[in-house]
Amino acid sequence: MLTVGRELCGDLATAETREWLVTNGNGGYAAGTKAGVLSRRYHGLLVAALTPPLGRTLLVTKLDETVYADGQRYGLATNRWGDGSVDPQGYRFIEGFRLEGTTPVWTFALGDGLLEKRIWMQPGENTTYVQYRRQRGNAPIELSLRVLVNYRDYHGNTQGQNWQMETGRVPDGVYVQAFAEAVPYYILCDRNDFQLHHDWYHGFDLTMERYRGLSDRDDHLCVASLAITLEPGESILLAASTVRRPSLDGDATWAARVAYERRCLEQAQPTAAQQGTQGLTQEHFQQLVLAADQFIVDRPLVVEPEGKTVIAGYPWFGDWGRDTMISLPGLTLATGRFQIARTIICTFARYLDRGMLPNLFPDAGETPEYNTVDAILWYFEAIRAYYAATGDEALLREIWPQLTAVIDWHQRGTRYHIHLDSDGLIYAGEPGVQLTWMDAKVGDWVVTPRIGKPIEISALWYNALRCMEQFAGVLGKPVQDYKTLAQHTLTGFQRFWQGAYCYDVLDGPEGDDGALRPNQIFAVSLPLVGGEISSSLLTLDQQRAVVDVCGRELLTSHGLRSLAPSHPQYIGTYGGTPLQRDGSYHQGTTWGWLLGPYVEAHYRVYKDVAQAKELLKPLVQHLNGGCLGSLSEIFDGDAPMTPRGCFAQAWTVAEVLRVWRL
Repeated sequence: MLTVGRELCGDLATAETREWLVTNGNGGYAAGTKAGVLSRRYHGLLVAALTPPLGRTLLVTKLDETVYADGQRYGLATNRWGDGSVDPQGYRFIEGFRLEGTTPVWTFALGDGLLEKRIWMQPGENTTYVQYRRQRGNAPIELSLRVLVNYRDYHGNTQGQNWQMETGRVPDGVYVQAFAEAVPYYILCDRNDFQLHHDWYHGFDLTMERYRGLSDRDDHLCVASLAITLEPGESILLAASTVRRPSLDGDATWAARVAYERRCLEQAQPTAAQQGTQGLTQEHFQQLVLAADQFIVDRPLVVEPEGKTVIAGYPWFGDWGRDTMISLPGLTLATGRFQIARTIICTFARYLDRGMLPNLFPDAGETPEYNTVDAILWYFEAIRAYYAATGDEALLREIWPQLTAVIDWHQRGTRYHIHLDSDGLIYAGEPGVQLTWMDAKVGDWVVTPRIGKPIEISALWYNALRCMEQFAGVLGKPVQDYKTLAQHTLTGFQRFWQGAYCYDVLDGPEGDDGALRPNQIFAVSLPLVGGEISSSLLTLDQQRAVVDVCGRELLTSHGLRSLAPSHPQYIGTYGGTPLQRDGSYHQGTTWGWLLGPYVEAHYRVYKDVAQAKELLKPLVQHLNGGCLGSLSEIFDGDAPMTPRGCFAQAWTVAEVLRVWRL
């Protein structure tokens, strides 16, 4: 349970930088700030996945609360307006904020009384619950709520002057039909006394969107209000939902949420190694397990109706092939959710095409994009990790033909000039396309094209070949071809060594790229399939040199910088317009997920468990940082390494869990 008091809640500048997130397992979510103020276009009580796991649409924005108690009026909402004013200033009445599992809970002090508010979602359903409970206090209070709604893509903004939505009553609340083709949704209450309105509130000021160089104004529609008297100990439950009749039994729905999260924790079964070492506690581990669950969502297919995938990051990413495969071991295997891991592997097998996995599933449901060279190679590592955890030979046998086809496609060549070259290394790339994880692109400008032979791609290729050698042995298939290919890559890989550390890319349009980047860490961190030290891509001295130089030049409290500060193109602060942000994304920005391979590589070289856990500690402490209970995507390269990007990122959470288990 993460808990903060007035010292943070009452300071708006701090409280609005701390965010909360609840999810429903189908791509929908609710999110906001601890202060209650909207700072992003992505904040809302119900951002529904109308075509799971995508089609995310802001439906219900917020509830503005006012309490009348003992002759006093307390405006509990917090809104910032376009003129810079903050009215009302409800954050001043927040006595405490905490997470119970993933559920945010506020406590408002009202004279000698307390009012508690909590928000959670129904698993598998576009339904958000908000419960208010009268805690301390001897006299009744009147709670007045104003319901603000919308109907827009979660990436957008609203100008609502002439927008007339259809609203009306239903037996336990109100419905909203934004326009003829829109999905209707409902605001319901276990004590229905709604009054209908149609009042646009104009000019909400979104400070985070201004920081991101985007439109910073938004309008929302007040469709209803509700006034309820709460006696001491009484509660009221509201539901915002695309379901006509969700349960309005507050005790039962809350118990279902608690039971769901308890099952997640029970599956994780933390061992003694996770408890109380170097500041990494079992409570931290459990919070990370619950954070991991928020990224695992449904991707139903005709041929795989129970399909699963991974949301790369909240609030704005969908499911990406690369991110899913990198995240799978930490999100599922380290948390004991082996069946989900298997389902994800089988779901993505449906999308294999010309030896590649898709990088992106667009929000609007268009054809998946295959512009990634590494997603398929991380797929092999995900399968290897799954087999190591489960011994599931049946899965290996099921997908073996597809895995052999992947190797064949890389040998003869596939999209974007991806092919195995004569030196045993993988070549990839063509102008205008971004294929590696360093994939920022603005218009036609690919910021870090890395055309040629990126180091981590050949490291992953070698790992895939060793995986195939292992799988073939398990299945009684011929292994010699994979051994020969792996040996060829092992020999050719020494081309990357430039004396003190590794080249980042070989044989590019302008020659070899000697920039000090973190991608070489994978040559040390990727598993020794079979455990043979002689099969390592680098010598022991080279491995130590890579770990040491990455530690000196790239390591920060929260991950590895994407470029050394000594490089002339280094940018230490991430922010500004989309052009400025994307231009700095991989030019010095710190990436949280890279701490995982760095810690694993450090442990492999130095065999120091205590130091490895100590390296994880600052990022684990970030659970109390940007999005309470989760871990951010990126951080500034320069101190104090302010969190940036997505406030909750799958592979950051996953890599901490994976190496902590290791």
